[in-house]
Amino acid sequence: MKKLKHFALIAVFTVMLAVLTACGVTAEKWAYIHEPGEEILSLASNGKAVYKGTGYTYTKDDSYIHLKGKDNSTADLRYVMDGDRMILYEAAVYYREGGETEDGIYGLWKQENGRNLFQFTKDGKFSEENIFYGHYGLDKDNGTIKLMYDEPIEDALLYYTLDGDTLTIDYPWPLVSVAQEEGK
Repeated sequence: MKKLKHFALIAVFTVMLAVLTACGVTAEKWAYIHEPGEEILSLASNGKAVYKGTGYTYTKDDSYIHLKGKDNSTADLRYVMDGDRMILYEAAVYYREGGETEDGIYGLWKQENGRNLFQFTKDGKFSEENIFYGHYGLDKDNGTIKLMYDEPIEDALLYYTLDGDTLTIDYPWPLVSVAQEEGK
């Protein structure tokens, strides 16, 4: 009987501890501004994250969210806070379709799907998806491309790395807090 009471006391204490610990977990939940009801990023105060449906552990500093998967894969997501929005930079890889490696970013760049593309000309003009056009500024020292659209679209600052005929672009996506949208 004494062992049963001891076991019951330990079980009750364990359940209470689990409930209290879980109640203290808070999470930042984010969605694309153009799809405010569909959460794509959740950052819990216990170091767990969910990004596009996949679970991770994470750490966060002033510039990056560092994700680590169960298989030890890692990803670093650059971000910038802009008031109550987060600008999340997502990487996309493009391959040169025209021009020479010595030309830097000049030329036509396509993703493997063949649809998504950028074209940069030597005279400072660009085309995105053959839909959006404008001028760009290249900052090689900081690894950035500033897109200034002809349409009334907000300018975009892209981060890039160039490796021969492979161009990786970190494209900015504005996010809104899911809780903020639910409260409206």
